[in-house]
Amino acid sequence: MIDDEAAFAARDKCAVVGIGQTEFSRDSGRSVLTLATEASLKALADAGLEPGDIEGIVACEQDTVAPFTLAAALGATNLSYWAQTGPGGVAPCMMIGLAVGAVLSGQAKAVLAFRSLNGRSEARLGKGVRGMDAETVGGLGSYNEFFLPYGLMTAGQTFALMTQRHMLEYGTRPEHLGAVALACREAANATPHAQMHGRTLTMEDYLASRMVSTPLRLFDFCLESDGACAVVITSAERARDLPRHPVLIRAVAGGAPPDLRPGMMFPVVSRDDMTDLGGRLAGEKLWKRAGIGPSEVDVAQIYDCFTISVLLQLEAFGFCGKGESGPFVASGAIRRDGSLPINTGGGHMSEGYVHGMNHIVQAVRQLRGEADMQIAGAELCLCTGGPLPIGSSVLFRRAA
Repeated sequence: MIDDEAAFAARDKCAVVGIGQTEFSRDSGRSVLTLATEASLKALADAGLEPGDIEGIVACEQDTVAPFTLAAALGATNLSYWAQTGPGGVAPCMMIGLAVGAVLSGQAKAVLAFRSLNGRSEARLGKGVRGMDAETVGGLGSYNEFFLPYGLMTAGQTFALMTQRHMLEYGTRPEHLGAVALACREAANATPHAQMHGRTLTMEDYLASRMVSTPLRLFDFCLESDGACAVVITSAERARDLPRHPVLIRAVAGGAPPDLRPGMMFPVVSRDDMTDLGGRLAGEKLWKRAGIGPSEVDVAQIYDCFTISVLLQLEAFGFCGKGESGPFVASGAIRRDGSLPINTGGGHMSEGYVHGMNHIVQAVRQLRGEADMQIAGAELCLCTGGPLPIGSSVLFRRAA
């Protein structure tokens, strides 16, 4: 047990009191603002609150719906705090941190956090970077000009290189990656709203799927989805007076690898160790702030943009040693009856890809005891955020 009461003054001081989501689909036929509004209204109704009760809104910096635009759509006329964070899948966990800071500093009594995207029908996140212009050459520290001309253009290619390195260094096998895909699909098959519900997956299916970016196959990739998710955060004290059983925010932490490179994604290939993630430092901070170690976690929602990202984060957050994640997942540890069930709604691979926010919603469902694939007795749930270029995390606890 790690214990340092002074390490995180916000420990258990705030709670998630409402959750909402839209359908996850390949073509919503709706605007991202409409999706964000639906998910947010559902989260407010779940919390027993009205739009006027929301004083803060936090968003991912890549969301095309601005906080004040959503406030107008909701009729949230008391907005006094707004913020955006990121990048990408790192955002949801850090959005929870922003909300906690706003509540505890008195800037907002209740904060709405949301993510909305048409990630399949419009801005396909998997399509990669197609060209260079004044906004991409050196823009936002992208350094794309050092990579695009040589054929490194997509996230899949970047993670394929990381996978190849892990295989060479530690003997990781395709079957280890497949174990992650199968665990997520098993959860989706138990979750009616998951995009892959009703579509079974065997190891034979996985190994027979087409190679997309060697050594990553089709089922090593997350889905591209249209949809939105939202949660409402307030103080733990106020949460006791609201209708739903609150889920406490035990701790939040982010971190960067020691040899962090500039740029969004591609520069990871120039790190001394491209398999070392910012999640390692985030995990060290998280466990200290929470007063809890990884062995005490009951269930985890691990950011699964690719199967290798799960393996690397299991190592980074201390669930197994460096290079040991392949055998760890192959043992069945991450499946429903394992020591650390993961992505219990199907994750990004089989539920839907809402850039990490559906993991937050699923964590709350688990700790309320409302998940479709419910883990009996779950008291602590970890959520992790995008493995590149930095890492993020939040630990949730079921209130007594």
